[in-house]
Amino acid sequence: MREIVLINITGKDKPGLTASLTKTLAEYNVTILDMGQAVIHDFLSLGILIEIPDQHKSASILKDMLFAAHKLGITTQFTPIDEDRYENWVNQQGKERRIITLLGRKVNAGQISKVAAALAEHGLNIDVITRLSGRVSFIDARTTPMACIQFSVSGTLTDTDRLRGRLLGISEETGIDVSFHDDNIYSHTRRLVAFDMDSTLVQAEIINVLAAEAGAGEPVAAITESAMRGEIDFKESLIRRVSHLRGLPESVLAKVAEALPLTDGAERVVGTLKSLGYKVGIISGGFEYFGRQLQAKLGLDYVFANQLEIVDGILTGKLKGDIIDGPKKAEILKTIAMVENINLEQTIAVGDGANDLPMLNVAGLGVAFHAKPIVRASADKAITSVGLDGLLYLMGISEREIRQA
Repeated sequence: MREIVLINITGKDKPGLTASLTKTLAEYNVTILDMGQAVIHDFLSLGILIEIPDQHKSASILKDMLFAAHKLGITTQFTPIDEDRYENWVNQQGKERRIITLLGRKVNAGQISKVAAALAEHGLNIDVITRLSGRVSFIDARTTPMACIQFSVSGTLTDTDRLRGRLLGISEETGIDVSFHDDNIYSHTRRLVAFDMDSTLVQAEIINVLAAEAGAGEPVAAITESAMRGEIDFKESLIRRVSHLRGLPESVLAKVAEALPLTDGAERVVGTLKSLGYKVGIISGGFEYFGRQLQAKLGLDYVFANQLEIVDGILTGKLKGDIIDGPKKAEILKTIAMVENINLEQTIAVGDGANDLPMLNVAGLGVAFHAKPIVRASADKAITSVGLDGLLYLMGISEREIRQA
């Protein structure tokens, strides 16, 4: 009868450890059925599932493995696996898989416990846990740290909306972002990232800033807030707001553009994405003038935004061309994907307002960034506790890869 044994090895990690152990197994022509390793703070946990050839007995192999482990100063445990259990494990291949990401300034045990319990309640099993964020120094406080832990989970999810609501509740209760998405071929081959501009790439609603320059700050800000919450039609709200800009000198645009503060992490996320070969652009219900300024500053590939009508150096209070609203944003994202010859599942969209929802919903990965409640409630992926560069972790990019980009 075939012998299958699971070998669990723990102890202080050191160079040559795996080579020494597998050399011992190789002397008996052992077949490796599975293998996995994790190292935390120089402490190794290694698992090897082996099939022992018929001509050898497990006792001899395991005795030699114990001797090799003793010389290395590590602990070894052996667990026989019967064929039925092994075949059941084999048949689990192809199960639904999802990526759960915990993102915040810090991650504590209570937050992980609540998320893990929610996953278990929905019949999902955590198979792999990975830290994507960098190591945190207690001495060097020059940078604001972020913490990100990623779970790879398997199992059939019967009520996605219920799990989404549960994770949203945990996020609001504990102050950590919890996002999930399907783990498929597209999640590893993203190629295009589209950002909203106002309150996403920049820390301002530019229309409000312009309106303040025109002496109409309060009424325009109220309309903007209502539109972002989805309470009034975006096109209607934009026309009303732009009308308040009538008579504003064109020179004010340059003044406002110069003073616009970039969102925390904006330069890092765009720079990293560009270094990794992504196409990056703006799809905004804001104004093209400011999008072009950001394009020059950040090296963006695309800018789509509304055009202010200017006659003789004065804003007329009207717009030129078609208005870019929510549905138009989604349409533009589809068009860019077609031009770049990529599947829509390979796209990422990031935004904060109700007019971003159509774009977030059609993208392969839609991320709500410091979003209004209506947007946050509809999104599987959200960033609320860190800067825009938290997107890199949601994409599965590790701190090591970011630093090498």
